[in-house]
Amino acid sequence: MQLTRYTDYSLRVLIYLSVNLDRKVTIKEISTSFKISKNHLVKVVHKLSSMGYIQTVPGVKGGLTLAKPSNKISLSEVVKTMEPSFFIADCFNPNGHCTISPVCELQNILGSALNAFLKTLDNYTLADITKKPNNYKNILADKKQ
Repeated sequence: MQLTRYTDYSLRVLIYLSVNLDRKVTIKEISTSFKISKNHLVKVVHKLSSMGYIQTVPGVKGGLTLAKPSNKISLSEVVKTMEPSFFIADCFNPNGHCTISPVCELQNILGSALNAFLKTLDNYTLADITKKPNNYKNILADKKQ
């Protein structure tokens, strides 16, 4: 299973904001730090904002901040919100056409694995992956050079 870039970028934005709690950051700054298209990030930021994960402040002195504490942002919730679907095989897609699905156990097995994946994420928050913000800041600063 692989998460979409959209979800990956969403997690990166949240991580960046979590390690920069002391200030507002811009989409351009995040784009530069992660070498991600600004246009992609605009869409990601809009969705994160509409879902209540981040706050956006327009204007010259504006920027992005987390809308709630990082220990209140569930990784499972973010992934479930940002992923368009969890059709990890054609048999998961209600519009799919798998001729052997009536007798195949693959959907049950993969479904069990997917549930275990999401259940594991239920145990973690954004705070769990950003416990050492200075380590992130140092790595990101090195990438800019």
